[in-house]
Amino acid sequence: MELIIENLSKTYPNGSRALQNVSLVIPTGMFGLLGPNGAGKSTLMRTIATLQDADSGSIRLGNTDILNEKDAVRRMLGYLPQEFGIYPRISALEMLDHLATLKGISSSSDRKNVVEALLQRVNLWEHRKKAVASYSGGMRQRFGIAQALIGDPKLIIVDEPTAGLDPGERNRFYNLLSEIGESVIVILSTHIVQDVKELCSKMAIINEGRVLFSGTPDDALKEIQGKVWGKSISKSEMGQYQQNHRVISNKLVAGKPIIHVLQDECPEGFSPADASLEDVFFSKIYQ
Repeated sequence: MELIIENLSKTYPNGSRALQNVSLVIPTGMFGLLGPNGAGKSTLMRTIATLQDADSGSIRLGNTDILNEKDAVRRMLGYLPQEFGIYPRISALEMLDHLATLKGISSSSDRKNVVEALLQRVNLWEHRKKAVASYSGGMRQRFGIAQALIGDPKLIIVDEPTAGLDPGERNRFYNLLSEIGESVIVILSTHIVQDVKELCSKMAIINEGRVLFSGTPDDALKEIQGKVWGKSISKSEMGQYQQNHRVISNKLVAGKPIIHVLQDECPEGFSPADASLEDVFFSKIYQ
């Protein structure tokens, strides 16, 4: 099954053009949607999730028209937004049971089996009787994945899922998403390059509502291979180098900036640098 997006556009009443003729083909597996804050990622995710309408274009999930068959889509969809509401004093067990009822699982014994299996899968069984509001950030995100998996969805959308997680929780979340992505379409919307590098076999870069790249991470790296050069400079030199070169990234190492520039030939005083997905991201965003 594939998710096919064609010429999708959305302009808000204030004139902001959130999506501009977005076209993507998203296969089964983990798909990374990478872009800075305000790039249009959340608008695209909300449109796919049937939470808002587009001005024009189409989205199909297999044979289902997402924009015109919303009830059918919702039966196949799991959604973990960046922020999701919870009742403050309800336990994970009770909350998942309630959500399973809303998903149409009417039999109490079926719901019990589904809820227990999901809590085991996301490693929250020991904490099932605690209020979700008391969970740590990582535990809450794992609960979010559990609720997104109710009903065996064919498409799962996760929006900025690892923001604020510590390294241990992030790794646990990576492992869980990778397992899920073996059999369904999982769209991972994020501004964190590491998330896409670790998880996704296919990706797209979006900014200002436009798709700037779509393909594999390896394809993205090939575009700039042999064209990235690095140099350690002083902070006072930064403006000069930004004026005279296409600086795509900089980071502090031992208090001194290391800059990467993108051009065909090696500039004087620079040396070859290993191109990274982060270099690809910045080269597309700051063209």
